[in-house]
Parts: sequence; C-alpha cells; structure tokens
Amino acid sequence: MPRSAAVNQEMRERSRERILAAALEVFAERGYEAASISEITARAGVSRGLVAYYFASKHQLAAELLDRWLDGITAITAIEGTPDVRLAAIIDGALMAAATTLPIQRLAITLMMQPTTHGVFAQVEAEKNARLCQVEDAIRSIFVARGAADPAVEEMLLRATLEGVTVKLAIYPDTFPLEDVRRRLYAGYALPEPAAPLPIPSPPVHRLRAK
Repeated sequence: MPRSAAVNQEMRERSRERILAAALEVFAERGYEAASISEITARAGVSRGLVAYYFASKHQLAAELLDRWLDGITAITAIEGTPDVRLAAIIDGALMAAATTLPIQRLAITLMMQPTTHGVFAQVEAEKNARLCQVEDAIRSIFVARGAADPAVEEMLLRATLEGVTVKLAIYPDTFPLEDVRRRLYAGYALPEPAAPLPIPSPPVHRLRAK
C-alpha cells in the first residue's frame, strides 16, 4: 500500500532532523571549517544525495542551526509579566540555554568570532535582521519600563554579559559557578532574589579551570 502524504512528510522531517543533529555533532567536535559533508553524511546514516536535497552546502546547514539558535533567543524574550519578571526570565533562559545546549552555543560563538567564518554568521544575521530587531526591541522595552537612561546601551550590555557567560561556560563547563553568577546578575539589576536555584549543576565559586 502506498504511503500517505502525511507519512512521507513525517519521514522527510525525520531525515532532515537527523542530518541537522549530525551536523551539529560534527561541527562541535571538528569545528565548522574542518567538518566535511562526508562526515555529516556518515554520522546521519543517510546518503550524500539526501543531504544535498535538503542542504546545498555546509553554509546552509550552519545557517539552519543558527536560525534555531535565534529561535531560542526570541522565545526567551516573549515571556510576559512585569519588567522585573521579564528581565529575570531572560537571564534565566539565557543561562539555562548556555548550560543545556552547549554544542549549538559553541557553534554560534565559533562562527561569530573566527575571522574565516564570521561572514557566515554575518550573512545569517542579515537574513534574520527583522527577528533580531524584534529581540533587541523587546529587551529595550524592559529597560524603558524600568526607567533606564539609555535602554539601547542597557540591552547591548545585558546581551554582552550573557554571551560572555556562555563563552566561559563553554570553556569551563565543570568549574563555572553558574548559580552564583545568576544571583549576582539578579542583584546587579536589583531583582528579587530567585526563589530556587536553576535545575542544573553549579559548582561553588573557586577558580575557573578546564578539566
């Protein structure tokens, strides 16, 4: 019996997701430039032709993964509530994402920072400019409501701080005291102390060392 259109669509989606998951693993292990389509094909357990059907190039694979990274950021800023509730949610959401999705965080950091791949990130950023502006404006609206003198600078400083935390966590995942840093961020923005710690491991403050 021929498969229905719905079944065929589901199989295509599964194959596409398997390819993206394999690409993320290979990028995380090898780096974007060293990774090859052949490695991704082998890791996904699919034919090279199927990879090419969904993604014409390694750039498109990276762009799709970065697009999902941006989706995560957008979701964090969509939370409703008072300005304090929204700001706390952004801090917690960014820290949770940094701790639980390190492979895609590392990919984004690598593409942003390496001179040879910065263009890939810049192109994706340009393609998603409307969504990025939406994220920036959502954060700035929080600082407007909190009476900040320069909401744009506050938004840039918050994002730079959270991205810096992500970089450190990517380098020192076993020794970064995430919960203490979270509470320091809350205090810095005069937010009420969090009622409970984040549900992720967080060592005590000592020294950042790789293991």
